[in-house]
Amino acid sequence: MSDVGWVEASAHDVGMDPAGLERAVALVSARQASAQLCILRDDQIVLDRSFGCETDALFWTFSVSKPFVALAVHLLAERGLLGLDDPVAQHWPEFARNGKERVTVRHVLTHRAGIPFASGGLLGDVAAMADWDRSIALAENATPWWPAGRVVGYHILSFGFVLGELVRRVSGMPVQAFVQANLLTPLGLGDIELGLTDADWPRHVQLRGQVMTDQVRRVVFNRRNVRQAVIPAAGISATARAIATFYRMLLAGGELDGVRVLEPATIEEARRVSSDGEVDQLMRHPVRWAQGFQLGGPVGARRPTGTHADLRTFGHNGSSICNTWADPGRGLVFAYLTNLAAPRRASLQHNSDLSDALLDACS
Repeated sequence: MSDVGWVEASAHDVGMDPAGLERAVALVSARQASAQLCILRDDQIVLDRSFGCETDALFWTFSVSKPFVALAVHLLAERGLLGLDDPVAQHWPEFARNGKERVTVRHVLTHRAGIPFASGGLLGDVAAMADWDRSIALAENATPWWPAGRVVGYHILSFGFVLGELVRRVSGMPVQAFVQANLLTPLGLGDIELGLTDADWPRHVQLRGQVMTDQVRRVVFNRRNVRQAVIPAAGISATARAIATFYRMLLAGGELDGVRVLEPATIEEARRVSSDGEVDQLMRHPVRWAQGFQLGGPVGARRPTGTHADLRTFGHNGSSICNTWADPGRGLVFAYLTNLAAPRRASLQHNSDLSDALLDACS
């Protein structure tokens, strides 16, 4: 879709309740943050709104980034260049140090590699995240918290560095170049960048924080060296339109406007359930994980995908700030990018309420 084609369809034409859409817009407006909200249904534009920013403003998306590096690995598997049950060390021998020789590619994709933090803690991982070589060395020398495959525990940053280095080792291309060349450029998605370029720096949106802990995040994630670094689990800058277009491709089985980037079976594998009802040992509550995506369904009172999301819904939220998902049953794509880092409970509730508003509008 070009800029010219981004025109909202009538709610009735897409089988949605205008009141539900108005409620969604009101929820975003009330926060008084910079934001973009892009909703598609069956290839039609339902909402395409910007709040306090331009439509081409680039937001830091946090863990909305994770499916992109995961799909790069799934694409390598599709091409027969690796197997998902291969030990990571088969392709990256140094990774085997300190008892990680049994960690497989699938373990990493499903947050079961046992190394939620490569440095031993979140602060150490964050301190190293803008330095690729340092982050890879931490991953190589990490000691597992749990045996490979035994428990699920969210890998906040290590997820991306392990998978990103695996992409580099297998394909011979830096992960950002591989993602760009194989998943984004064929679809014309120049507004999704893993590591913000100098040319696009003027379009970036500064993160805001409400309380002291979020002010710390604001300082860290607004630094230019961080925004421009390759941080595969958290470092994609994008517009909501571009993210929505990417998920539209996934709903369409890997092909969009005559361009195929993934086979349907590859997407199905990435969406296959790997944890359902099991307590994530890092997040301390059950999470429905796939193999690179979070899934919808009846787990917990507040969920990024909404309290009555279809089990087939897949996507990823970004630090309870940004949120993206696709619902195959409803033909719905949801992309919500914002710059407000608020207390986690309030942010979770906001994202859940916003998703519910869209789901209710489809009833």
